[in-house]
Amino acid sequence: MKILLITLISVAALIFSACSSKEVYKPTEIAGKWDSFGNSEFTIKNISPDAALIENRKVFADGRVFDIKIQDGYKLLGYSDGWVMSSDIDGNLTLQSSADSKTVNKFNLKRTIATASIKDDILAVLFSNNEMALYSIANKSPLLKEQGNAPIVVNSKIVKPHFKDDLVIFSTLDGKIVIINSKTKKKLRTVIVSGEEHFNNVIFLNLIDNKIVAATGHKILSLAQKEIRLSHDIRSVTTDDKNIFVATKQGEIISLTPDLQQNAKLKFPFAHFLGMIVSGENLYALEKEGYVIEMSRDLSKHKIYKVKVEDGFVFINDKIFFVDDEYISVE
Repeated sequence: MKILLITLISVAALIFSACSSKEVYKPTEIAGKWDSFGNSEFTIKNISPDAALIENRKVFADGRVFDIKIQDGYKLLGYSDGWVMSSDIDGNLTLQSSADSKTVNKFNLKRTIATASIKDDILAVLFSNNEMALYSIANKSPLLKEQGNAPIVVNSKIVKPHFKDDLVIFSTLDGKIVIINSKTKKKLRTVIVSGEEHFNNVIFLNLIDNKIVAATGHKILSLAQKEIRLSHDIRSVTTDDKNIFVATKQGEIISLTPDLQQNAKLKFPFAHFLGMIVSGENLYALEKEGYVIEMSRDLSKHKIYKVKVEDGFVFINDKIFFVDDEYISVE
C-alpha cells in the first residue's frame, strides 16, 4: 500500500509538472494593438458550421440575427438555403424559414442527427451513426439511404453535406467522402480521406480549381482525376480561389496548391490557432493567447497584433471572428 501511495503521488507530481510547464505562444515582436474589435451585441452560446446559437436561443447567421428561436432540448444544426435547422436527440428535425419564421417543416427521423443541408426540395442528412439520407421536403418522403461505418469518437467540427449541381457530397464521420447523384439517387463514389480509428471525421470540405479538397485532423485530400493525400496534424483549413491554407497543431501556417504542393510555410512555435480568414490580399489567423497574425497570401511577410480573446465558442462570419461576447474584424 505504501509503495502504491508513493507511485500515485509521483504520477500526480509528473502530471502537475507537465501541465504547469505547458508552453504557450509568445511572439518576440508585436506590431501593436488590433484596433477592430469590441463587444458584440450578443454572446455565442453554441455553434454549428455556418450559424451560431446566441442568448435567448436565437440564431445568428449570414451576418444577422434571425427572428427565430431554437426550442429547448434541440441543438442548432445550421443554416442552409434559407432554412434554420435544429433537432433533438431522438431525431425530431425542425426547419424554420429565415424569411418567414411561421413557415416550419418538421421531420421525425428517429435517429440522432449529426448535421444536415438543404438545396431546393432536397434535404440531405448525416446521422450520428454515419448513415446518409436524402429526403423530399415537400412530401417528407425518403429518396435515398446509404449506411456508413459507425464512428467510435469524432471531432466536434462536423461538415454538412455539400451540394454541387446534381451532386451531393457527404463528409462522413469515419474519414471518407461519399458522392451521390441527387437525380438518379445513386452513389457514384466513395473516397477515403484518412483511415485513423479515432477523431477521423472530415472537418473541412470545399471545391477549388475543379478539385474536391477535404481534410480530417490527420490528412488532407485533393480529388479530381487522381487522389492526392498529404499528412499533417491539422487544426483548421481555409481556401481562396487558388490556394489552400492549413493551420497545424504544431503552430504552422502552410500554403498549398490545389494539387497539395507546398507554396510556403510559416512557423509560430506553440501557437494554437482558433481560426483563419482570407480578406483582400491577406490571411488572418486568430491565436488563443490573444494575437491576430496578419500574413500576406504568399506568406512572405507577416505582422503580429495583440488583441483580447475570451475563452468560449469561436464563430467566423465572413470577415469577423466572434468569440464569446467579443468581435474581432479583419475588414
